[in-house]
Amino acid sequence: MVTQPSPVLFTYAEYSLIPPDGKRWELIEGDFEVNPAPVTMHQVHALRLARTLLTQLEDMRLGEVFVAPFDVILGPHNVVEPDLVVISAAHKDRVSDRGLEGIPDIIVEILSQNRAYDEVLKRALYEKHGIPEYWIVDGAAATVTQFVLQEGRYTVHAVRGREDTLTSPQFNGRVQVALSYVFAPR
Repeated sequence: MVTQPSPVLFTYAEYSLIPPDGKRWELIEGDFEVNPAPVTMHQVHALRLARTLLTQLEDMRLGEVFVAPFDVILGPHNVVEPDLVVISAAHKDRVSDRGLEGIPDIIVEILSQNRAYDEVLKRALYEKHGIPEYWIVDGAAATVTQFVLQEGRYTVHAVRGREDTLTSPQFNGRVQVALSYVFAPR
């Protein structure tokens, strides 16, 4: 569910006052957005992907992975809670007690109940803020679409399926995700 646009641009200060209510609140271009909790397979895919990334990134000391809820503060009017956030070791200073303050290396969104929210609204926001890599995981199709920022615009770097291995340009191919594991049945 998306709320109606407000004539007032809300900021992180107002966002931080929202009491815990079990909903996924975000602040996009000064407007509050709220979405229902993810479906079960969304969570399965998120945890499998996080586990795979975390193991490799930590073993090679390349970075960290954070899972929602985790605030990514892109500016005073933009606070999002992506499903997964990857921060390289070189950018670990961007992580604070509030969340990530600045641009992550990779953002991952897993499609659930509102495809357009991730495929259109958040993609445009991430592109605008210069996030170098954005993955959209489609559990129903068992695919990951990997966008890479080139000259300020996202281009499709790869679309990988259940039998493929996904690698990240951000880590020069050193991090590899076997999608057969991510999309395996429960």
